Amino acid sequence: MPPTGDDDASTLTGRQEGPAPSLSPDEAGTTPAAQTPDGADVLGETAATEPTDEQAPVAEPRPRDGSGTSDRHSAVDETRPLDPTDSPGDPAAVDPIDEPAAVDGTEPTHAAHEPTEADETNRVSTADATGIVEEPRTVDEIEPAAEPTAPEPTPVGETAVAAAVVGSSAVGGTAPAETEAAREGTVLTLDEPRELEGPEESTRGRLLRRLLGDDTLRLDATRRDRVMGWVWPLAVTVLAAVLRLWDLGRPHTLVFDETYYVKDAYSLLVNGFEATWGEDPNPAFEAGDTSGLTDVGSYVVHPQVGKWLIALGIQFGGGVGSSAAWRAAAAVCGILAVLMIARIGRRLFASTALGTLAGLLLAVDGEAIVMSRISLLDPFLMFFVLAAFGALLLDRDQARRRLAERTAQRIDAGEDLRDGPRLGVRWWRLAAAVLLGLALGTKWSAMYFLAVFGLLSVAWDLTARRSVGVTHWWRAGILKDGVVAGISMVGIALVVYVGSWWSWFAHKESYGRLWAEQNPDQGVQWLPPALRSFWKYHQDMWAFHNGLETPHSYSAHPLGWIVQWRPTSFFYPTEVSGLTGQAAQDACGAASCSQAVVALGNPVLWWCAAAAIIVAVVWLFRYRDWRAGAVLSGLVAGWLPWFAYEHRTIFTFYSIVFAPWVVLTLVYVIGLVVGPKDLDPRERRWAIVGSGVLVALIVGVSAFFYPLWSAWIVPYDFWHAHMWLQTWV
Repeated sequence: MPPTGDDDASTLTGRQEGPAPSLSPDEAGTTPAAQTPDGADVLGETAATEPTDEQAPVAEPRPRDGSGTSDRHSAVDETRPLDPTDSPGDPAAVDPIDEPAAVDGTEPTHAAHEPTEADETNRVSTADATGIVEEPRTVDEIEPAAEPTAPEPTPVGETAVAAAVVGSSAVGGTAPAETEAAREGTVLTLDEPRELEGPEESTRGRLLRRLLGDDTLRLDATRRDRVMGWVWPLAVTVLAAVLRLWDLGRPHTLVFDETYYVKDAYSLLVNGFEATWGEDPNPAFEAGDTSGLTDVGSYVVHPQVGKWLIALGIQFGGGVGSSAAWRAAAAVCGILAVLMIARIGRRLFASTALGTLAGLLLAVDGEAIVMSRISLLDPFLMFFVLAAFGALLLDRDQARRRLAERTAQRIDAGEDLRDGPRLGVRWWRLAAAVLLGLALGTKWSAMYFLAVFGLLSVAWDLTARRSVGVTHWWRAGILKDGVVAGISMVGIALVVYVGSWWSWFAHKESYGRLWAEQNPDQGVQWLPPALRSFWKYHQDMWAFHNGLETPHSYSAHPLGWIVQWRPTSFFYPTEVSGLTGQAAQDACGAASCSQAVVALGNPVLWWCAAAAIIVAVVWLFRYRDWRAGAVLSGLVAGWLPWFAYEHRTIFTFYSIVFAPWVVLTLVYVIGLVVGPKDLDPRERRWAIVGSGVLVALIVGVSAFFYPLWSAWIVPYDFWHAHMWLQTWV
């Protein structure tokens, strides 16, 4: 099924497009390891080598992937109930414990010594919080630390399973007397419970670090971390709100395809279905006169969810006479998208700074600003697919916590892992399916996100099972995760999609609603009449979208979208550009004026992101970094399918749907350049300075272009200074 365009059954010449403005005649970082913040890769998350009883612990490789992942083992207790709204990782209130504390308050020592009664008495017990008890060790059991050596690959399967349990505490195997003695020992008080690190770390803790990574587990280690994890994203969200809501009603005219969607939205609000309008209804509608609305169903070629949201904005934003009300819903979704991408980036990169940077870049991007100030369907589609992506990230973390918990129980009980445990109901995955169903109910092109995100989620499950040592991880991932995911996600999305047409089913005046009754011998005979009419309507919509080849001056090949080669000029009225003399002086203070709304993404941001895509592709296939696959997934779903329909009339502003992943890709590469947090500050300093200069440049360019994104009346020379490429005119 092809991506769908923005054109109603009405002719393209009905768009509110001003004449094209004319020109006057004078006129890269650090080299990452394959390991990611989760301690696993995207396609083959191999188990990390663990020390055995006969093998002294070896130094783990220090990742240099830009995520800030440290090789220090910060074990985190997961006994706190999982709050799905939290960022991944239960908090650890203190830094990782690197040295044993002396009983008498003297300096800790690394030397082996004879165990004494004090040693036995003062062993740290966290049994109440974590269920982990440290066993007493004799001198013979204490081996001198070996010199750090490069870890050898651990084969996936039973060896990896064995490695996962070596050195774990004897939960379920400790003698009662020993357990009681441990419970009587000194208790280490932490702000929140956590699992001990080192040779006595629990199986569950080891698996959590392998599946999620130290940085993710430490992301919300302190109250300050949790608070700032919201403060900074909210700060850039406020900036986004100012840029989108400032004089939202300008211009007070139906812009581009607003001529379809805003009037259809009002018709849904009044009639419950899209109805036709009289001759030349726009001037009257803009003045608040809706007398031209009829009760005859209109043939429309897009589902209703986006139009219902526009209708809600009209209802609660000031009524049909307010152009700000027409655009209120799009502005709200655009603002919330900034908050979502900041939180998504924080979770994805295990960094509040990088998450906030993602929010900042989307907040100041020109295409994101324009599409939040114009009431089309695409900003709603972007909102729903981005929310679905965030839900799947939450599902990934939650599923891995469950996998660690249930796998550890089997290992500690001495059971065979076989295909691994089942993970229960995946509520965040089901939420993603609902959101993707709403996206489908906005525009059909959401089907590609449903396919790509579904496959991505199953790939995460496969690699998680492989990482914990499941022997038949491929089979288990397909049968226990993949089949269920496919049926549930596709099924729920389709149910939500069909349900989003409820008003069409409820009103027999809707276009095509009675087709089956009027044509009893046609169509799919085994379907009920209402569904037969519904199916016929969709066949007609499909034919329209496939055959839409009407020439348009701003149609653009999808190859140029990623560099904003041919941005869409939504608004350039001759009433302003035709002003001369004193009228022009009064309007803009110059001899000639311009007023424009150009859906042009911030050129520096998009050009840098185009280069970042190449880097992300290399990192995905060379280092198997799961984060690279995540940031590229939106581009695969939102951009690549359009190349199959380049013969159609399509526009660059469709790229707003994958703009969040353009931003995430650039932020991902910036993270690679800056390097991990445990890198020598002198090595990171210049990378941070260079990245800061780039971000400052992007923000400055946004300030320069903002008047052309928000319909300011400006001198013609000012407008012309922004036309960096001839194709932008």
